[in-house]
Amino acid sequence: MSKDRSVEWVGYTKVNAEVTTAKERVVTELGLSIIINGEHFATAMITPMMEKEFVIGHLFGQGIIENIADIKSITVKENIAEVTLLKEEKKEEKEEDKAKGPAEIHSDFKVGREDIFDGVNAILKSKIYAETEAIHSAGLFKRGAEPICIAEDVGRHNALDKVIGYALINKVDFSNTFAASTGRMVSDMVSKICRAGIPVVATKTAVTKLGVEIGQRCGLTIIGFVKDIGMKIAKDTDVRIATNRGMKIYTNPQRILF
Repeated sequence: MSKDRSVEWVGYTKVNAEVTTAKERVVTELGLSIIINGEHFATAMITPMMEKEFVIGHLFGQGIIENIADIKSITVKENIAEVTLLKEEKKEEKEEDKAKGPAEIHSDFKVGREDIFDGVNAILKSKIYAETEAIHSAGLFKRGAEPICIAEDVGRHNALDKVIGYALINKVDFSNTFAASTGRMVSDMVSKICRAGIPVVATKTAVTKLGVEIGQRCGLTIIGFVKDIGMKIAKDTDVRIATNRGMKIYTNPQRILF
């Protein structure tokens, strides 16, 4: 069994009524270098879990690959991921694809609001977050909130990349799924979801104006501020417990069954 590298012990000085020294576990970050066809592509700071899934999801989100079949081989060792593509990427084609923007989502998928609550609740059951309060989670679900994959990372984008990478490896039909995230739905998060063709995404937190505009243009249903009874809500330096349920549907509400 491989060693869990997601958390490590550190010492600290605790100052309250008195000054003491103690130890606690904190989330780790790893600089993962991605090498494509022998050339350095990028170095990403990630939590060292599901590295292969992250690399595949990241390359998909960046438009380097269209599906898992574009990858001839991938090996991850220590902090280096080496990827061999079946064909060389053409920079001009990549720039043209970026200029076009995210593709439209074509799906007749509908999901009940209870599934949305259940999906968001599922990604919040993180033992690492409970211990460290320093991790993001993302999940991909079937109708009925049946989990396909739940991933964690110090970065909200990375957690989403891991989920998408897992789904690509396992040839999941994105058009019949919904995603959940602990991160804000900013423009690049929304663009990644649209590129995958996931029709619905829900987050416990906020959205941005550009994120909403991209979601509307692509046909994505964006749900923000999903709150269930008993859920912890952080605001400024305070944490309160939600006493009622609710959500805000910003785009394409027709996919949500009430």
